[in-house]
Amino acid sequence: MKFTPEPIPRPAGRPASSTPLSDYLNSTNQGVDAGYAVLPRSLAESMPLPWQQQFATLIAQFHQAYAHLQWPVYRVVPSRYERLVDLDEEQLAEAGYLMEIDSDGEIVYRSRSGTLVENPEQTTALVSVLDPIPHNRHGRVEPAGMAPPQTPPPGFPQQPGPNTQQPGPPPTPPRGFQQDPYRYPTTPEQQNW
Repeated sequence: MKFTPEPIPRPAGRPASSTPLSDYLNSTNQGVDAGYAVLPRSLAESMPLPWQQQFATLIAQFHQAYAHLQWPVYRVVPSRYERLVDLDEEQLAEAGYLMEIDSDGEIVYRSRSGTLVENPEQTTALVSVLDPIPHNRHGRVEPAGMAPPQTPPPGFPQQPGPNTQQPGPPPTPPRGFQQDPYRYPTTPEQQNW
């Protein structure tokens, strides 16, 4: 081992986080809120097989680590935040608010407890919506950027590209094989017609 007076270089970039999962979940809003991270089953089951194998191993480890807890069945309701002033009475009731007309004839919003909402134009509430994610009974959902290569429609031969080598002479048929004298000409022969 050779001694050098130079200091040991430190790795460039930020140090590794001690809470990487929390950091990631705090940075996204795709199925994540303060209490839960939801993965639509149809999308997880549509991922490539190696990903599914890794994820199945990780989720099995997770379930094994917390098998001692009483697990409920969760009912997931697709929802989004909307301004109070954009909700109808049914949506307001679902979110725990009500709309009424005060003595001056103005529309006011109140929480379920009766507290007046001071700024309803800026106040949002979580309301249920139709689920934009296809259910797994509808089949596979192709992940973005992982689509299979496009093939030409049936009946249209694929044209060779500019860098494609032209095929050489046909291979010699095996012994005892009689070549059909009524064959169609190959591409190079067609060009000489």
